[in-house]
Order: sequence, then structure tokens, then C-alpha cells
Amino acid sequence: MSILVVGDSMLDRYWHGTVERMSAEAPVPVLDVTREEDRLGGAANVALNLKTLGGAPHLMTCIGDDAAGQQLRALLHRHGIVHTLRGEAGIPTTLKLRAVDRAKHLMRADFEGRVGLGV
Repeated sequence: MSILVVGDSMLDRYWHGTVERMSAEAPVPVLDVTREEDRLGGAANVALNLKTLGGAPHLMTCIGDDAAGQQLRALLHRHGIVHTLRGEAGIPTTLKLRAVDRAKHLMRADFEGRVGLGV
């Protein structure tokens, strides 16, 4: 079944590691990052879920002309998701960064709608 998915796509980035100490600068845990993982987020994740269930999604979305947009495009290709992307110069791709200690989320940082910020 062909399904058109239209919506905001984003890059979900995970920093995986372990916390074994607190920072000397502030009372916050220090994550020793051992692995970084990028996943499709938002409408791109919906398209991936549909493909996993046997559907034939076509994703229509806008992304920024930035590193996060390039990574999102690469993940779509890797998963074989047919897409129509509109790259917008000056508009950043939404990126959601999560720091994870084993299976516990420590924090999330959102990069959306601000030019010049990037991870």
C-alpha cells in the first residue's frame, strides 16, 4: 500500500554512555560518551514505521541545508524510504539530542528554528 507522509522531519541523536562521577563545576552528572546514534525523527520516523509494517511510504518534508539535514537524507537512503525533500538555506534541520546513561535518559536538548546552532 502506498502512503503519502507529509510533515516535519527531524534528526534524533543519542549520546550513549555511562555516568560514574559528578562534575566539579556544578552538581551535574558527567556522561562518558561511548557511542553516538542518529535516528529518523518526526514524520521521517512515521515513514520508517510504515515501511517496517510493509507499507510503501513516500515522505514529503522540508529540511535545512546543514549537517543534520545531510545526515537525515543519508538515513532515508539507508532505510530505502522514497522521499521528496526541500532543502532550505538558512533554516536549520530540527535536531533533538538525548544523553542516555545505559537505559536512563539524563537530558534532551532541542535545536530548532535557530540559525547558527548545530551539533
